[in-house]
Amino acid sequence: MKGGFSAPGDYIYFKSQVPLHKIPIGTKQWRYYDFGPKVVPPLICIPGTAGTADVYYKQIMALSMKGYRVISIDIPHVWNNHEWVQAFEKFLDVIDVHRIHLYGTSLGGFLALLFAQHRPRRVKSLVLSNTFLETKYFAASMPWAPVVSWTPSFLLKRYVLTGILSGPHEPFIADSVDFVVAQVETLSREDLASRFSLTSDAASIGPLMLSDSLITIIDTNDKCAIPQQLKDEVSERYPGARRADIKSGGDFPFLSRSDEINLHLKLHLRRVGVEPREDLVPGIPKASDDDDGSGGGGGSSGEPKDDREDTDDAPNGDGSKSNPGGSSSNDSQPPLVPESNDSQSPDNQPLGSTTTKSDGPLPPLLLEAFFEEKVISVTSLLHLLEFFVIYYHQLSVSLLTLYINNHPMILM
Repeated sequence: MKGGFSAPGDYIYFKSQVPLHKIPIGTKQWRYYDFGPKVVPPLICIPGTAGTADVYYKQIMALSMKGYRVISIDIPHVWNNHEWVQAFEKFLDVIDVHRIHLYGTSLGGFLALLFAQHRPRRVKSLVLSNTFLETKYFAASMPWAPVVSWTPSFLLKRYVLTGILSGPHEPFIADSVDFVVAQVETLSREDLASRFSLTSDAASIGPLMLSDSLITIIDTNDKCAIPQQLKDEVSERYPGARRADIKSGGDFPFLSRSDEINLHLKLHLRRVGVEPREDLVPGIPKASDDDDGSGGGGGSSGEPKDDREDTDDAPNGDGSKSNPGGSSSNDSQPPLVPESNDSQSPDNQPLGSTTTKSDGPLPPLLLEAFFEEKVISVTSLLHLLEFFVIYYHQLSVSLLTLYINNHPMILM
């Protein structure tokens, strides 16, 4: 893919807006993105073997626009599962995050489950995608695992790429594969070797203290690198978890089917009690001070909580107090490109919302209703024609009425 991959425009824009953090913690180097209101409990995204913090850029863009905080991490150089749990806990302590929601795909899902098992008080909910419960399947397919730390980089990258299914793909899936392959090229030998070591390290997920109702499982129904049997084991272990099956998406649905994934993530966060703070997103219009305490109708039960949270530090805000019940319109230009919204389609616009004169709606709206057979009676047609008489002052009502009487219509 060298020389043949061109970074997507939205990714280039993302890189220009969201800073990449790099911090050393002990002997580990952590690389991560952290974006969104700091007062909101974060959703932490953990990638798979071939992923980096960048692969979740579409989730960071879409969810932070809606007032959620998203942290996307690179897996540091950890060589066994016990080391992972300790290193991740230290990372959370350093960035001052204590209660978290985890979203993991493939190896990332397994690591999320592992942390939830060993540090149950810190994990409030889980979103798992195309993941597994134990490593024995992968250990059996990697007889060279004991020498993985000495394996040359080009062999490790070749092994990663063989795990990504080749062949004809839907355009969005092909684009997601190209993006991840380009990310693999940025990984060092130690990055890849440590991840293969995690995958082959003997471990399995035991019972969780977390209720099944706080778990969402998002799987793709087409082929991916994780065998269907392993994905089924996850569903069987957590029968009370919410399920979201995506018809197709390949190994990287967070890229190829980002709109669907983002919707399921927002539904999950809402369900587990995470309240977004869209009023703290820069660029989102906020209510004026005159509206504070106006007590207007339509207040929600969540307003007292919003009033309390307004006293918290808002790192991305402009320092002004916002009305909890204020507008959440995205008409202004926020710092990130908003996700696609079906409300922009013509079908969702009000019928009389488009005008060219101050005295009434456009006549073409009536024509549209007529030609789509929304006007289904002769009486309605008569009203339509009389409207044109009044509007254009060109025809005679009597002539039009005579024409109707002499040309009856067959109504379907």
